[in-house]
Amino acid sequence: MLEGAGAWQLVMTGDPALYAIVGLSLKVSLSAVALAALVGLPLGGLLALARFPGRGVLIVIINAFMGLPPVVVGLAVFLLLSRSGPLGGYGLLFTPTAMVIAQAILITPIIAALTRQTVEDLWLEYRDELNAMGVTPLARLATLLYDARVALVTTLLAGFGRAAAEVGAVMIVGGNINGFTRTMTTAIALETSKGDLPLAMGLGLVLLAIVLAINASAWGLRALAQTRIG
Repeated sequence: MLEGAGAWQLVMTGDPALYAIVGLSLKVSLSAVALAALVGLPLGGLLALARFPGRGVLIVIINAFMGLPPVVVGLAVFLLLSRSGPLGGYGLLFTPTAMVIAQAILITPIIAALTRQTVEDLWLEYRDELNAMGVTPLARLATLLYDARVALVTTLLAGFGRAAAEVGAVMIVGGNINGFTRTMTTAIALETSKGDLPLAMGLGLVLLAIVLAINASAWGLRALAQTRIG
């Protein structure tokens, strides 16, 4: 009970350390979603519309990568950005940028796979009309992505939820440095091990609230879309 009361006090009084961690977490995860969307949305759309040798294999690989182990991604990014790695000269290891890269790699397959399924379903529905109108392949892609915008926003929210809850990869490449690369999930793990339960629980409450808000937003968007269709 005492720990719970202390957690609420930290949240309600606006503890600077707590909200600095929350701010960094949101900044990193939102940046990762934006980067993953730049790759995942067009890739998923192309896989839905294009037909080429090896397409089936690529789809299987992307679907499999939806379950990439975070620590494996963290290790791969660590080796890539370390001093002996090919990108070591840029000094990105143990920075928020490294954390964005790791999170983006984790959620890009999720966004691409869900986008492919959404666009493919729409293509089956509108294929005859688009072919009859002589729409170019690029215009088809743009049209279907726009038509699926509500579902794709839900896809991006799912990617954000996955990124915000990530701990293994960001701890490896970020180093969990206080005031610089410490996020909600890594701080929760650290403060729990140190016995600082009020701060750990406060961060847990904030993270839970963010996850609930994401799911509520996704549900609201679906409901709004169904209402407009109806």
